Amino acid sequence: MQYFISMESIQNILDQVIFTVGNYSLKVHMVVMVFLILIITKILLWIIRKMLFRKAEVDDHEKGNIQAVFQIIRYVVWIGALGLALETIGVKLTLLLAGSAALLVGIGLGLQQTFNDIISGFILLTERSIKIGDVLEVDGNVVKIQTIGLRTSKGLNTDDISIIIPNSLITTSKVINWSHQNDKTRFRIDVGVAYGSDVDQVIRILKESALEHPDVYEQELAEGRLMGFGSSSLDFQLLFFSKNIFRIGSVKSDIRRIIVRKFNEHNITISFPQLDVHLKPQEIQSEKKYPDR
Repeated sequence: MQYFISMESIQNILDQVIFTVGNYSLKVHMVVMVFLILIITKILLWIIRKMLFRKAEVDDHEKGNIQAVFQIIRYVVWIGALGLALETIGVKLTLLLAGSAALLVGIGLGLQQTFNDIISGFILLTERSIKIGDVLEVDGNVVKIQTIGLRTSKGLNTDDISIIIPNSLITTSKVINWSHQNDKTRFRIDVGVAYGSDVDQVIRILKESALEHPDVYEQELAEGRLMGFGSSSLDFQLLFFSKNIFRIGSVKSDIRRIIVRKFNEHNITISFPQLDVHLKPQEIQSEKKYPDR
């Protein structure tokens, strides 16, 4: 008997009306159902995430792909949960959308850029041309992507400063993805030496300088080239591969220091612009005749 009484009491509590507006009444059991939907959604997403990242060790490339898939699933699940929650409290989505069509048009015009960023976010997540961990050059900044959101993405620049990037900037601008195809990239260092220097010796020193650095990958592919004959220098270029794409500025600086040290050891001069001035005899005579001119 007590069991039926307690169940009846619970039912009465759940049927209590919180507030009423016109013909609409919000009851306790509606609020409870909404909370249950939110809790179940969070648990479901937690399980999905655990299943996707069930491997103990995954490389950065695979991790970026899995994260993109999870982001898409998360947005779809939350949209479905939101729609179910609205239906639970008695809000008819079809009537809501039909009644607010004009309002949505106005909001769409006012938030056109925001919607553009959101659509771009879906493109990034589905196309997966950009993934977490990729090193990009966007709008003149080199950033390492940390998160890809629905509207914006977050990256870390070489000064360890977080940069918030609108997704539309990535999809509509020219973006260099340094780590899209491979985890290593070829880089270049330009240097000019004085005319009269031993070309073969300069090329050998450039290659040796690259081999001394631990971040140079596939050292047999390091190469020195004579690129041209400048107005004041013989122009050379050092090409090398490195996996340290994000900190390549520091790697290049170290290699340049090695090059300078080796050039000094072998008496090779790094050239600088020079200008020779030739005075004609009549101009010299004119200067003597009119010294104050």
